[in-house]
Amino acid sequence: MRFLRLLKIIAVAFRFGLEEFFPSHGWMRALKIPIFFITIWRRKIKRPRAERLRMALEALGPIFIKFGQMLSTRRDLLPLDISDELAKLQDQVPPFASSIVLTTIEKTYGKSVDEVFLEFDPEPIASASVAQVHFAVLHDGTKVAVKVLRPGIDKTIAHDVALMETGAWLAEALWPDGKRLKTREVVSEFARHLGDELDLLREAANCSQLRRNFLDSPLLFVPEVYWDYCHPGVMVMERVHGTPISHVSTLRQQGIDIPKLARTGVEIFFTQVFRDGYFHADMHPGNIFVGSDGQYIAVDFGIMGTLTDEDRNYLAQNFLAFFSRDYRRVAEAHVEAGWAPRDTRVDDFENAIRAVCEPIFDRPLKEISFGRVLLRLFQTSRKFNVEIQPQLVMLQKTLLNIEGLGRDLDPDLDLWTTAKPYLGDWMSEQIGWRGMLSGVQKEAPSWAVMVPQFPRLLYQALNRDPAEGLEKRMTELLQEEKRQSRLLIILSTLLTGLLFWQIWG
Repeated sequence: MRFLRLLKIIAVAFRFGLEEFFPSHGWMRALKIPIFFITIWRRKIKRPRAERLRMALEALGPIFIKFGQMLSTRRDLLPLDISDELAKLQDQVPPFASSIVLTTIEKTYGKSVDEVFLEFDPEPIASASVAQVHFAVLHDGTKVAVKVLRPGIDKTIAHDVALMETGAWLAEALWPDGKRLKTREVVSEFARHLGDELDLLREAANCSQLRRNFLDSPLLFVPEVYWDYCHPGVMVMERVHGTPISHVSTLRQQGIDIPKLARTGVEIFFTQVFRDGYFHADMHPGNIFVGSDGQYIAVDFGIMGTLTDEDRNYLAQNFLAFFSRDYRRVAEAHVEAGWAPRDTRVDDFENAIRAVCEPIFDRPLKEISFGRVLLRLFQTSRKFNVEIQPQLVMLQKTLLNIEGLGRDLDPDLDLWTTAKPYLGDWMSEQIGWRGMLSGVQKEAPSWAVMVPQFPRLLYQALNRDPAEGLEKRMTELLQEEKRQSRLLIILSTLLTGLLFWQIWG
């Protein structure tokens, strides 16, 4: 099955004349002659190259469409004609038939469409790689958006993921860098997120969580989910109105402050990553709108990223050190996190990072290409055997999307100056007195459970092995009790002082 899928990919590439995109150097030159004989019979395709590439990605299915969506945000890396055409993949993927949509809804709810909705528009308002969206009205008059999965999409994605897993296995077996890059783990992480997209109940839960995180925030609006109407194949949420963020000229006509909008986008990204450890990981322009008041509006919550406290801590240290040009701290943080081997020469690693990063400081976004910077960092990481962190792959993808959005909105944006205050505030909350207060508050419930159990645990410990000597074990346990008591007293005093300072200071 995987071999047949590979053959289909090759056939589609030739069918749309994509051989012109193949590299023409190295061993790829040897393929020129067989490619010529394979394609000589085909009628000449008169469509532009960008349109042919877009049509080929559409024909290959959702994973390839998502790849095209990501590429469409990188106008610094692609010719303008290709990036403009791939932008159509963000919300203009050919829809599936309305009759299928109606059948799916009736099968899902066990009722006719008229019984479920007061009004239902059979023409989709947006169509993407995994699902499409229709406007509807509930019987109580609430205007909603109804998202319906594409039929048979799970099988298509399963085939593509299987092919990717085979490629990842071959990469680790045959490519020297394969194991260091953890290609199979990266594919597994990507497949996990794709699996979440195929269950709209999970997407509804993602939407609900993100809405709760930004419920009282002026930065980002997230629509409400109507749970009574949600199923694995159908999701119903609040209808939103806004202008696609890619329509910059329209936003200017509406009086939106574009530079401020760009800065707000950076703030939203870092707030999601470092405050919440939970971020929208599919932030291409087709999923982001802007309200009349300049507020961001997010849609499509199929792919969300999560970070542990440890990941966030090391990322924040790296970012802050990077913004401060403290390249030694960047190198040390990589070693401390285990991302680089313990025997890494920190001074050599520091110099290599400096050579990559120093040239891009004090430059506006229009003069920086993160794509090229990441490529050079990739080459540096290979030299020092830095292991790729699969849990950060979605973050890296999102960061590239954010850079692409920022470049379109405000090429003069100073990304470093904009981001540093948010990271500084977050680090002070984690390391300063606010971080200590937060830690005490988190651990207090555990202490409340453990302390009353101490006499019982002491009794059990004393009776478990009397041969070791009762007096010795009593002395050790009493000393431990004293240490814990002193710790509780110190922490309680500190907590009381902090609370008093907060109230009266």
